[in-house]
Amino acid sequence: MPTRRIFVHGRVQGVSFRMWAVDHARRLGLAGWVRNRHDGRVEMLVKGPAERITELATLCWKGPELAKVDGVDVEAAEGDVPAGFEERMTV
Repeated sequence: MPTRRIFVHGRVQGVSFRMWAVDHARRLGLAGWVRNRHDGRVEMLVKGPAERITELATLCWKGPELAKVDGVDVEAAEGDVPAGFEERMTV
């Protein structure tokens, strides 16, 4: 199964985006993590069926109610992906 890194840009911190992402990723059966970045973006490492990763990336364009998303970037990635989907500390 593919692994992708998703970066979400805009007003995406302080609006419960990470909690929203955890809920949607788990609902889609994806594994991985989400974290805030010091540059203001939200970053996710996601592993699962390609169509479900695409669905999550599409959902990210809306995000939680208070978010204002300006961009969603998806790129191929490698790395250890935990079972389940978790929230991580800011980097």
